[in-house]
Amino acid sequence: MKESIGAKTFLYPCPAVAVGTYDANGKPNMMAVAWTGVVNGRPASLSISVRKQTYTYGNLMAKQAFTVNIASQEYLEQLDYFGKTSGRDTDKFAETGLTPVRSELVDAPYVKEFPVILECKVIKADDLGLHTIFIAEIVDVKVDADCLDEYHLPLTKKINPVAYVPGDGTYYALGEALLVRKRS
Repeated sequence: MKESIGAKTFLYPCPAVAVGTYDANGKPNMMAVAWTGVVNGRPASLSISVRKQTYTYGNLMAKQAFTVNIASQEYLEQLDYFGKTSGRDTDKFAETGLTPVRSELVDAPYVKEFPVILECKVIKADDLGLHTIFIAEIVDVKVDADCLDEYHLPLTKKINPVAYVPGDGTYYALGEALLVRKRS
């Protein structure tokens, strides 16, 4: 028998990513976000949800652009730090030793050391209460060359991303591939 635990944000699991923005003075910032997902295939689009009280929220509203940075497990501590510390008072890049890179396509930074970067332009922002959902068109995806297969597609095993479970506040590794479909 199933037992009700109430209305909770327990989608299991969520991608754990870092969202990159610039502030009004051009200072690069990263924020860990697990509230993200694909919303459309054509145009390629995704969403992120951010609380209005965050430093990143103001940057998103002003710049209307951001990057989604997918960290490998090697950088889990830095990714987690991005979510625990405000960029208002801290230079997160200096503190983590990671390298900010200016996107050529959107007005936002990305993390050089992270294997996958999605460059995004905001097309819509809706206030949902505690969070604002930003819908963005993916302008480009950049992947480290050594993480691509012979079809020029990302290899999850090489990227080694992490997932987050809001219900228990824990990061997880992805497991073994259970079903592999042939490419046509």
